[in-house]
Amino acid sequence: MTKYKLIATAAMGLEALVAKEVRDLGYDCEVDNGKIIFWGDERAIARCNMWLRTADRIKVVVGEFKATTFDQLFEKTKALPWENYLPEDAEFPVTGKSVKSTLFSVSDCQAIVKKAIVERMKKHYKRNTWFEETGALYKLEVALLKDIATITIDTSGRGLHKRGYRTDQGEAPLKETLAAALIMLTNWHPNKPFIDPFCGSGTIPIEAALIGQNIAPGFNRDFVSEGWNWISTQTWEDVRMEAEDLANYDQPLEIHGSDIDHRMVKMAEENAFEAGLGDLIQFKQMQVKDISTNLQYGVIVGNPPYGERIGEKSAVENMYRDMGKAFAKLDTWSIYILTSHEQFEQFYGKPATKKRKLFNGFIRTDLYQYWGPRPPRNQE
Repeated sequence: MTKYKLIATAAMGLEALVAKEVRDLGYDCEVDNGKIIFWGDERAIARCNMWLRTADRIKVVVGEFKATTFDQLFEKTKALPWENYLPEDAEFPVTGKSVKSTLFSVSDCQAIVKKAIVERMKKHYKRNTWFEETGALYKLEVALLKDIATITIDTSGRGLHKRGYRTDQGEAPLKETLAAALIMLTNWHPNKPFIDPFCGSGTIPIEAALIGQNIAPGFNRDFVSEGWNWISTQTWEDVRMEAEDLANYDQPLEIHGSDIDHRMVKMAEENAFEAGLGDLIQFKQMQVKDISTNLQYGVIVGNPPYGERIGEKSAVENMYRDMGKAFAKLDTWSIYILTSHEQFEQFYGKPATKKRKLFNGFIRTDLYQYWGPRPPRNQE
């Protein structure tokens, strides 16, 4: 079976998590800025799309080469075996980017790559006319970095954060991939209680339930490469069957989400039902200062307002104070809060055990980690 060079793209700060996920699926990989590089067959493409919770996309690398002139870009692109990837009727738009490279005009690079591929395909398919492009979609990208051109095909289609369960969302939704990452960076296990006190449209609790029952994040959606002639329908069926077999629908979960806004709570409930997890997560309208529980050794993961907008800062800082007082009573719990507010610890009233830099979209944030005690052995 053909082995392909693959890239799992990752948000800044999540590369190590994506690499761990790739290795857990059984593929050796190397980590680079914003991407994880590994080799795999067509089944690996399907499995990585189905299972990777924290990656953005899976791409196939068709070629990599040095190009400092448009002639080099044309000839080296044309020399690649495009007939192995693109059928005669393929729809293949080309996007591009260029960083610190001699060839800095992205639109010119895109046009040249497209023309080179057409020339190669004309020769292979014995045609002298333009191609109709009425068939399956192959989204190509030419990325130039320090004069090295990398040409890839996106196998995912919509980004992998689009799980298919979000019927609606709030103003500043947390990406599902980042929500999954926040949970995976904690010490949570499915046998521990879990609370998100700022649940918004429910992303963090829903991702926790998916992780808790080992449900593949891609199970409820489709991928652009399902329409490709070189990844068989049987491969996708096998990978979906594997996901079904590995899901642990009997795993009991204690997951709670709350929000100050009743409209968000309703939205979160609808999204949880869309994900097939409506019975597993309890949502409630509540202020963070009112959170209390008799449950022990749980995990709180929260993405509260950051106070980025004018006029919000003092209200947010007061809320951080309330949060610190409420959570101080949960002395066996581990608490993980994501915020861009640089004085968070001061208002919360306690220094974090550890901080980790992450990016929420383009906002630089820190994950403030407060580790609770280990549960007694008989409760672990």
